[in-house]
Parts: sequence; structure tokens; C-alpha cells
Amino acid sequence: MFTEDEFIHIGALQHYVYCPRQCALIHVEGVWEDNVFTVRGEILHEKVHTDSYESRGALRTVRGLKIHSWRLGIVGRADVVEFRPPPTPNAPEEVLPVEFKSGRPKENLSDKAQLCAQVMCLEEMLGTRIARGAFYYDRIRRRHVVDITHELRRQTEEIISAVHDIVRKQLVPTAKFGARCRHCSLENICAPKSMNERKLRQYMEALYKP
Repeated sequence: MFTEDEFIHIGALQHYVYCPRQCALIHVEGVWEDNVFTVRGEILHEKVHTDSYESRGALRTVRGLKIHSWRLGIVGRADVVEFRPPPTPNAPEEVLPVEFKSGRPKENLSDKAQLCAQVMCLEEMLGTRIARGAFYYDRIRRRHVVDITHELRRQTEEIISAVHDIVRKQLVPTAKFGARCRHCSLENICAPKSMNERKLRQYMEALYKP
């Protein structure tokens, strides 16, 4: 069980999966800088986070819902949570979190871990079990449903633990230049190319040191 002071933001999971150093720069060093990708995402979320409640027949929709988990030590906000009528008379109502994202579905865990963390927060808060979540990607303009499997839960909890470790120990991993750096808003601050060049120079100096 975590204290409120130890909570990490759910968004940190996406940062960690993308790049542990990016996660540390943002959530340990407090560094942030926008680029076209981050601004696009912020504009999309501004449209969604209206803190509103809507009811259409048996479907209830809550937007901008604040969520947390004391067990996992995470906090955040769900873009949309739908409460659907139960499929059978004795079953509980279906809870479906819907996360809005710019771009297209990703192959890695960066988005899925964030959605799974939201699911586990809602389960703890509502005392229910949630089998699915969904994304709405603006590039494809349709929902992408994700099964919240045991394996996805395990992977998400491992990521949460790793982020807690980085924040608790105030760790900032060294830079590793790669293709992802071109799309990172912190590339100029992180300077991954310079870090790699410096390591190479130090290695060469040590290699030929008399």
C-alpha cells in the first residue's frame, strides 16, 4: 500500500515504455518541452477532458474521471468511462474505459499499459472486474478494443514497479540514441547523440592509454 505522496502519474508508464530516460527526465528532473506530437495529443485531450456526465438510455458516460489505486500507487484521469447495462440480469454492469490517442494503434506496450493501469484503478475503486478497454485513435477515427489479459496486467505491474523505482531512487538512465529519439520532444535536452559520442571517445582514450 502506497501513501499519496508516493503516487506516480499513469502517464509516466507510457513515457517509461517509450524510453526510461525520457520518463526520468520528466518525472524525476521535472523537464518538459513540447513538439508537434505532444501538442497534438494535448489538443485532443482538451476536447475530451470536460469533467462531464451524460446519460443516454441505459448507457452512462463520464468524461475526465479522476482515478487512483492505493495498491499500485498510481493516479491519473480517464478520458471516458462508459457504464453499460449488464449482458444478463444477474451480471454487474459493464465498465469500459476509453482512452483517446493521436495517431494509430502501436505495437509496443506504451498505450496498452496506460489503459491497463486505468482498468486496475477502476476495478479497485468500483469493486468490480473489467475485461476490456478501448482506444479511440484520431488517425483511424474508430475504436480499437483491447482485452485486459492476465499477461497484460503482469506486464503493466512490472512497468509500474520500475517507474516507482526510478522515482524513489531519483535515477536518470544514460542516453541511448535510436530511431525513437527523432520523435521525442526532449531530444535537444537529452542530447543522446552527444552522450554516445562522448562514451565512444572515452572508450577510445582508455583503449590507447599507455
